[in-house]
Amino acid sequence: MVKFALWVPLHAKPGKEKEVEAFLLGGLPLVQAETGTTAWFALKLGPSTYGIFDAFADEAGCDAHLSGKVAEALMAKAPDLFADPPSINKLDVLAAKLP
Repeated sequence: MVKFALWVPLHAKPGKEKEVEAFLLGGLPLVQAETGTTAWFALKLGPSTYGIFDAFADEAGCDAHLSGKVAEALMAKAPDLFADPPSINKLDVLAAKLP
């Protein structure tokens, strides 16, 4: 059961929307290799608004993800792609339904 989650809202710089989408799609193989990440979603919320939602069974999985390749790439590309620095919000999951 998942108990922890992260929510990261992202706002693309004007003209960088396609690059943001490519970046997010490129993150999937990296996350698939993370054994502690139970669920990961890259979302498009509007024309230039995106988000990442991840879920974890324990804090160790969450911490491993935050120190992993996806987080490293996000912070490295942030100044070029995003209007604001990414804000990583830690959440407690109250209930979930997963396959």
